[in-house]
Amino acid sequence: MTKSSGQFICHTCEHRYPKAYKTVWIPAFAGMSACGGPQWDFSSFPEIYPDSSGKNRETFLLCRVMKNLVSENRYQPGSCREVLNLSLPLIISIGIGSLQMFIDRIFLTWYSADAMAGAMQAGITSFAITSLFLGTVSYVNTFVAQYTGAGLHHRIGACIWQGIYLSIAASVLMLLLIPAAGVMFGWMGHQPAVRQSEVIYFRIMCVGAMPLLISSVLASFFTGRGKTKTVMVVSLAETLVNIVLDYIFIFGNFGFPRWGVAGAAWATVIAYIFSVAVYFGLFIRTKHRLPYAVLSGIKPDFELIKRILKFGLPNGIQFMLDTLAFTVFIMFVGRISTTALTATAIAFGINTLAFMPMLGIGTGVSILVGQALGKGQPALAQRSTWSGFYITYAYMAILALGYWLVPQWFLFLFSINADPAQFAAVKPIVINLLCFVAFYCLFDTGNIIFSAALKGAGDTRFVMAMTVVLSWVVMVLPSWIAVKKGFGIYVVWIFATAYVCILAVAFLLRFLAGKWKSMRVIEAAAPEVLPKLTPPQAGPAETSSPKANSPSADRIAKD
Repeated sequence: MTKSSGQFICHTCEHRYPKAYKTVWIPAFAGMSACGGPQWDFSSFPEIYPDSSGKNRETFLLCRVMKNLVSENRYQPGSCREVLNLSLPLIISIGIGSLQMFIDRIFLTWYSADAMAGAMQAGITSFAITSLFLGTVSYVNTFVAQYTGAGLHHRIGACIWQGIYLSIAASVLMLLLIPAAGVMFGWMGHQPAVRQSEVIYFRIMCVGAMPLLISSVLASFFTGRGKTKTVMVVSLAETLVNIVLDYIFIFGNFGFPRWGVAGAAWATVIAYIFSVAVYFGLFIRTKHRLPYAVLSGIKPDFELIKRILKFGLPNGIQFMLDTLAFTVFIMFVGRISTTALTATAIAFGINTLAFMPMLGIGTGVSILVGQALGKGQPALAQRSTWSGFYITYAYMAILALGYWLVPQWFLFLFSINADPAQFAAVKPIVINLLCFVAFYCLFDTGNIIFSAALKGAGDTRFVMAMTVVLSWVVMVLPSWIAVKKGFGIYVVWIFATAYVCILAVAFLLRFLAGKWKSMRVIEAAAPEVLPKLTPPQAGPAETSSPKANSPSADRIAKD
């Protein structure tokens, strides 16, 4: 351990401790430090060891204990501040992803309306299929969180590798869909120019499934351990790469050929590959290899793969069928009228302002719940969940007031460059639909937060069952009947609102029942045998030193 620029640096894990913590010394154990390096002797630092007689030369610092102390001094465990600190980078990452998609659509609109329409339909279709695999492999995040909480760091590397193997297998299945693209989009009956763009975009996105899935798994190595800022930075870099390549490939700038819709697809795929390269470089860094078994965990572990599928596959099925349910719902609305479809699209687009950022809070809650349960602290997991709920509910309540009181503020951007006559017909319908959105977004808080907590514990089968059953029984089938009977758009939206509200109540009741508190997705941790404290050798008087019974020593024993 050396001192540099007012900081202390661990030689083994390279963790830096602020100068403010130099006076925090802990009588610890003889032998190896918790991070895997040799024990540290601070006797060369007179500001820590003012006693030149050497009474405290037996004092060493455990890296893990110091990290915990620093973290606890900054944030109260389970507090709103801790949840927000962990989730804010995830919120930004999701926002960056939405921006990437938005710019893709803008560039394609400048290129060709047919290209824009084809890319949107093919993108929705490819995502609906990929979401099954994405929801499965991204559940590695919960495994990493629980392994982190349980202190089984050596299992994290193997968990990531098994997720990569599953991603490769799923990517092969996506590649098998490439020959069927022509027939698939032929069934939709779109115009030939649009259908051609759909086929091109879909086939390229099938190729991009592998880097997309692997990138999600590698990101879980950081998010599961609470390193969400790393994911934010990589997401920002990935978006910049995508935007630059969009500009080059779509329009044929800087000497490149003009690829159009194919250029937009390849720009996205290359951006995925870029993120995989960055994540993998960070994953195999020297400081990660020993503590997390990054290299030694590369061999297949079929028991771990089986466990990932057991908990992750229901998550993937829920993700896919939920997406499909809303896709079918929108299709039914389109049968009412074009005006109803446009109004619904605008209302859902505005709702994205509320929904997308809160997914970051939900992911943060899932991480904290997983880590707390890994530590065997369900009370802490419950406290983190309610903190996330308070933050989300406050945000949703403010937006709900805006939807009710000043809906025209949210419609301003949609009115720019829109046909005045068409928008005049759509505007009053959207304002009424925003009343539905304002009501159900308060319940959507429960959907996001409590489902995230249940997933963080491993209760994915319940989440899947409730989402699939209620989405089709409460929303899709009644909407189909209403459209067949000639009812208007507001009746259909009543069913959608009822689905969101009932689902939120179901998740809340499941959370309050507490069954999730005893769930784990990882194997039970073996009891850790802590080394004995080595008493000072200077004399018998030091053996009974009050420092040996200090609160710091008790804290180490508990850790």
